[in-house]
Amino acid sequence: MATRQVPQTDPNPAAETAGTAATAATAATAATAAEAATAAEARRRTTALRRQIGAQLLFELVLPLGSYYGLRAAGTGQWLALVASGLLLVPWIGYGIVRQRRVNAMALFSLSLVALATALSMVTGSPRVLNLRDSWVTAAIGCWILGTLLTRRPFIMTSSRGIVIAKVGETGLREWEARWDTEPAFRHHLRTLTAVWGAVFLLDAVLRVVLVYTISVDAFPLTSTLLWLAMLGGLIGFHNWYVTRNGLKV
Repeated sequence: MATRQVPQTDPNPAAETAGTAATAATAATAATAAEAATAAEARRRTTALRRQIGAQLLFELVLPLGSYYGLRAAGTGQWLALVASGLLLVPWIGYGIVRQRRVNAMALFSLSLVALATALSMVTGSPRVLNLRDSWVTAAIGCWILGTLLTRRPFIMTSSRGIVIAKVGETGLREWEARWDTEPAFRHHLRTLTAVWGAVFLLDAVLRVVLVYTISVDAFPLTSTLLWLAMLGGLIGFHNWYVTRNGLKV
């Protein structure tokens, strides 16, 4: 009696190849779409960061400086022109609190120092005392930055979060922050940068005090602003060089 053979169905190599190719194409398309979405999100965050910096320069630098010299050109006294230019910061600080939905302790502290300097200048009647307010603010910021060296997260660690997110997103941020727990060199470099930033702010405060009592009241706003821009430019240049040299870029 003959044994019946069960017919075997041979796979179709051409069909398998086509299916594999289709799967690979789908995966490649999905990966490309994900990369495009990530790149678009990074561009959006970078644009938002640039707009924020531009707004800060406008409201914290251009408008106060322009308003002071505009009021002086209109015949306003030195003291009143300085007070008016300082008051322009109040709406900007208020907007920041509303936008972030939280109170910025450093902003309020800076505002309180400005108010204190204004009160002291009213007692003394000296616009030079009013010009000291910027020195108090930068000195306070410098001390605060240096104070973060005693905490688990120094100034550079926290202030760089927005830039890191703009470049690599939330996932990249978590990976970047994880280096703090695993790389002693990473911690050393961030602390070094924090110390440099704090020292520069304190140096700016000292130089502003010197300028207050060595140049005219009308020359101080422009001179101190140019001084700060020069120091900030040098600080940012050093920061970028140090970050690149020590492999801290994301």
